Formats: sequence, C-alpha cells, structure tokens
Amino acid sequence: MKSETIITRLWPLLLQERDGVPSRPRQLGAAARSWWDLYAPLAAGGPQRNIVIGQLGQSLDGRIATPTGHSHYVNGPAAIRHLHRLRALVDAAIVGIGTVLADDPRLTVREVAGPNPARVVIDPHDRLPAGARLLADDGVPRFVVQANGGPRRVGVTTIEVLEQDGRLDPHAIVAALAKRGLRRLLVEGGGRTVSTFLAAGALDRLHLCVAPLIIGSGPLGLALPPIDRLDDALRPKVTVHRLGEDVLFDCALRQ
Repeated sequence: MKSETIITRLWPLLLQERDGVPSRPRQLGAAARSWWDLYAPLAAGGPQRNIVIGQLGQSLDGRIATPTGHSHYVNGPAAIRHLHRLRALVDAAIVGIGTVLADDPRLTVREVAGPNPARVVIDPHDRLPAGARLLADDGVPRFVVQANGGPRRVGVTTIEVLEQDGRLDPHAIVAALAKRGLRRLLVEGGGRTVSTFLAAGALDRLHLCVAPLIIGSGPLGLALPPIDRLDDALRPKVTVHRLGEDVLFDCALRQ
C-alpha cells in the first residue's frame, strides 16, 4: 500500500488524538505503525506536556535556498503535505523574522484537512512588515516575540523576552507560549531559527526533509557552534521515511 494511502486512512484518527481522543488503532501493520509513530507523539502532546519540533527542507548538500534566497520549492509535493500535517497537529507554528522577510509565509493548513495553528514570529528588533501575510486577521491567534520595550500591534499579542547576545532565549519563548496554552510547537524556519533552538537544546524532535537536488551554493539549513571532536556531535535516534522523491529524517533528540 502506498504511503499516501496509509496516511490518508490514519489522518482522521491523528486529528482525534490532537483533540484529546485516544484513537490509536488496535492493529497496525509495519508500514502504518511507522507513519503513526511519526505523527502521534506530536498529536498526543497537550495541556500537560510540551513538545517542540523543528522542521527544515533542504537539498542533498544541505542548502535551503539559492544565494538570492529563492527556495520555492526545494522539496516536492509530498514533503509540502507533510509540513502542512505538522501545522495541523500543533498549537502554534513559529518562524523567525528572516523567513517572513524572505518568503512572507501564511503558516496556514491548505494541503490537508485540519485546523490552522496560532502563528508566532520572532522579531527582536521590530522589522515585521505591517502587511505580512501571517498577520492576517482570520480568527487565528497571532503573536510577535520581541525584546523588551518594542511596539504593540492591534490584534496581535506581544510577548517580551530578554535579549542576550543579540538573540532571544528559545527556552524563554517556549515557556511564554506554554503559559498561553500553546504547548505543541512547530519551529518551521528559517535555518537560523531552527539552529538556535537546536543549539539551545529546546527541540524534542527535528524533521529534515532532504530533496534529491544539489544547489551548490546558498544558505545552509543548520549552523551550530563549532566542536573539536566528533564525540561532541549530536547523535539523535533517527527514523527514515520516504516522502515522494524526498527522504525525511525524523530525529528524536530527547527520548
């Protein structure tokens, strides 16, 4: 059975899990179990448990865009649907201001059935354009995370976090969102934001979707502080899934 067929059958049950209704089928074949185990940890998060997942789409050589910033689309349709599934399962999707300025994302669920998440942009120095699409007043909560003393926007909740070394602490951001009932979080981009959360140990899982192309130049997806020895490298438990022509690496950073 094709993976998309399996996921389509499981998807209504995963949405029920998201809403707090335990729905795991009693019997699952190996293929179905693999897909269930990919999404269920995120769906089952809730009022009593934080779960933070980072997601990046990249080329074989680790690039997320060309040098001009063109990134639509590094990954194929199946990987895009996977991203929209993640959005549908979380309470909030988070992006950095660089992604907003480069891509102007909507952060809505369009490729699958499911609710839109709350939208969060990390904007320490008030660079967010007033017309950014994620600020659309469509009934979904919108948040701007900024350093102390920044301006307020009508209809948008401002979260102030202390700035340290030019950055906002990912753990403080996660804690602030949890206080507002947002515990299932998707850190969607860009590479710098996902890297900051990963380096801080603020991610539970990381999904890397690798496309079969070589860009050869342009920004890298992950950039972490340097290490001297491979003993200090991150070694997550990894499960591999095929998403059309792309390969998804589901990296469990905390058991």
